[in-house]
Amino acid sequence: MPGLVKNKELYGLIKEALREVLREERFEYFLKSVPPVPAEEMEEIKRIHGSPRRKKRVSHSETIKL
Repeated sequence: MPGLVKNKELYGLIKEALREVLREERFEYFLKSVPPVPAEEMEEIKRIHGSPRRKKRVSHSETIKL
């Protein structure tokens, strides 16, 4: 029947969706596990390394197949 997704295609779509969810959950868990930085320490970090706005390079990039 035209228009129906084959089993292998469906399996691939589900597998990719699960990977995406797990990646997002892992990243969220990582962010929650990082302790907050006191304002005084953050000012010192900015003084030593500069503000993040000054740097224009890409720190993370992701390609998604549709």
